[in-house]
Amino acid sequence: MDDDRTEPALDLVGAWAKRCYFAGRAVMDAALRPYDLGSVQWYVLHRLVEDGPTMQRDLVRRLDIERATLSGIVATLVRKGLVEQEPDQTDQRQKRLRLTAAGTALWYELPDLSFIRTAAFGGLDEADLDATVRVLRTASERLENLLQRGARP
Repeated sequence: MDDDRTEPALDLVGAWAKRCYFAGRAVMDAALRPYDLGSVQWYVLHRLVEDGPTMQRDLVRRLDIERATLSGIVATLVRKGLVEQEPDQTDQRQKRLRLTAAGTALWYELPDLSFIRTAAFGGLDEADLDATVRVLRTASERLENLLQRGARP
């Protein structure tokens, strides 16, 4: 017989992980609002700053978002003049993204968002953080594997 006391604790892990994610994203969006950027737009700019010109399909995998979602975000960044989208030289169907001069200039005006991580996790025991990462990584991998098998036990 299952112990009913453990089930709520398992439910709480997901609930608190979700709540933490949404709270962090809300703080990030609030910090970026004066710059007319959203958090996912920031992640695209961040990857282009870190990696340089990048194939759009690679960003889909790197950011773990849907292709259609990224297409809309890229279109917005192109419209704002922050990103250039050009056909790849070897495969014209594929798009290569690069920051524009305006995108680069904006990037260096943006606030350092590490304050969010510090506010959330600063002062917490390192062993607790390591255990949290280990548990969430394992749970994520298990769920991804389940999905690959067709979401059946």
